[in-house]
Amino acid sequence: MFSEISGELPDVLSDFMPGSAYSDRERWNAVPHAVRDVVVRDAEATIAGAWPLITASDYRDYTETGNRSRFEALYFTRRRMLNDLVLGELVEAGGRFLPGIVDGIVLIAEESGWQLPAHNAYGRGGPRLPLPDTSQPVVDLFAAETAALLATIVALLGDELDGISPEITARVKREIEARILTPYLGRHFWWMGSGDERMNNWTAWISQNVLLTAFSLKTDQSTRRAVVEKALDSLDAFLKDYAEDGACEEGVLYYRHAALCLHGALTVLNSAAPGLFDKIWLQPKVRNMAEYIANMHVAGCYYFNFADSSAVVEPCSAREYLFGKAVGSEMLADFAAADRATADNPHLPGEWNLWYRVQELLVGTLTAAEPHPAPLRDIFYPGIGLFLARDGQFSLAVKGGNNGEGHNHNDVGSVTLYKNGRPLLIDVGVETYTAKTFSPRRYEIWTMQSAYHNLPTFSGVMQSAGEAFGARDVEVEFGAESTRISLDISGAYPPEAEVHRYRRTVTLLRGRHVEIVDAHDGDKPAVLSLMTCVAPTVTSEKIDLADLGSIVIDGAGPIEIDEIEVDDTRLRSAWPEKLFRLRVPLVGKRLTLRIV
Repeated sequence: MFSEISGELPDVLSDFMPGSAYSDRERWNAVPHAVRDVVVRDAEATIAGAWPLITASDYRDYTETGNRSRFEALYFTRRRMLNDLVLGELVEAGGRFLPGIVDGIVLIAEESGWQLPAHNAYGRGGPRLPLPDTSQPVVDLFAAETAALLATIVALLGDELDGISPEITARVKREIEARILTPYLGRHFWWMGSGDERMNNWTAWISQNVLLTAFSLKTDQSTRRAVVEKALDSLDAFLKDYAEDGACEEGVLYYRHAALCLHGALTVLNSAAPGLFDKIWLQPKVRNMAEYIANMHVAGCYYFNFADSSAVVEPCSAREYLFGKAVGSEMLADFAAADRATADNPHLPGEWNLWYRVQELLVGTLTAAEPHPAPLRDIFYPGIGLFLARDGQFSLAVKGGNNGEGHNHNDVGSVTLYKNGRPLLIDVGVETYTAKTFSPRRYEIWTMQSAYHNLPTFSGVMQSAGEAFGARDVEVEFGAESTRISLDISGAYPPEAEVHRYRRTVTLLRGRHVEIVDAHDGDKPAVLSLMTCVAPTVTSEKIDLADLGSIVIDGAGPIEIDEIEVDDTRLRSAWPEKLFRLRVPLVGKRLTLRIV
């Protein structure tokens, strides 16, 4: 799709401006006063603080302990501080934040490596080196993000920085050339794509930021052409691993680093060669990819989640709105505008990508005009086996697919259910990333295991990881009175589970209740786990979940309850301090749950 366009590129590839330059006072003065005040206050707080010191020991901490968060807190704080100062200067235009901006630029320029310690490797899954090799830069997600940040600053504030010293922008350009453009054009990194090798969010995310960097700076035409040609190949490699339905197998959180970064890359390309990429925007697959986030929404901050996604996701921004407009989806544009209206902060204070934050200030007022939410709909994504159904009371998801997907959890057949916008049966999500998260020991982590999803276990035997372990014989029906999915999940278990068949049928009877029927044929006893964040009360015939609802059970033995203390920061962003696992033994070959 993309690489075919390489031969049609114009002789001259145009610049890209990631927003409006400092000198465009009319545009920056149009930012609403309430937003301007918040931006300036953040910049004032930043300039009154101290820049984090990053030592070699901080960098080495990851390879020594596996902890990612300590170094990353220092690293991302620097970038957010620089963001805050730049935005403060852009909206105020008084010059008082420029010295701090220079300090931040030079500090980042003097870092030994822009790649995270967790990504400091030269091969996919290769050993992480304890310190950066300055002679062989690694282009990872955040090296590319850093380059995009600095290139955006130069594009928007270059004349003001040159007024202090031309060496500032010259230094930025030298560092980007050495750390990003030269290795990008001269080496092959795994995320660039190679034959049938599966890609993930890295491909679109890094390609977007390299394109943003090359076209925001005054790079020469030969460099631009080489970057575009390589990026087009990578974007094809990225797209090949999406089904036509557009579902992101890495979950809704990674939509913003995958499909939404495809939009960012296309935005830059469209500026470089106007009109040439129009046919990409019009592809049904790209539109499906765009609309995925709206279809995954439940209510408020809750989304259907699986893989390494949280159930609680930040509200949409101008990016989703612009994506909707670009692909001709008023549904997505309306959803994003309505969702954005719920945001506590209008300027993305937690974001490290300056371009996104600039868009939010300059485009945000457009998205705020009469927002109205998109209608929620039933949908089945066959590419990943994801079933979604809703009525006025229940929001239901069932995950089929297989256990070899990106950011996989062993969750084939798991059910997620909300009632009146509140979580009833949950997907816990993932804890704070560590070295173990992306190691051969990944499935030792409890949140990755099928026993902590809404799934059966057979004498302690859980589902296995890998593409070979998946759902079979999937049947889906959507109707006016009811909708259902039926699938055999026995293939997700290893031979030692001794399960010949485990057919799960989940039905939403609209306006009434949800029914789960599990039919089991196996040689080992089955125990069904049910995960909830509401303290349950169990009787012989049902489970009461406070004021949320009840689960009426037929075919179960005595139910046991495990209390799980939640002290992980990432999990606590979505859940209370305690979660509950109900262990429901099947006494026969059939278990029925009716959720009311």
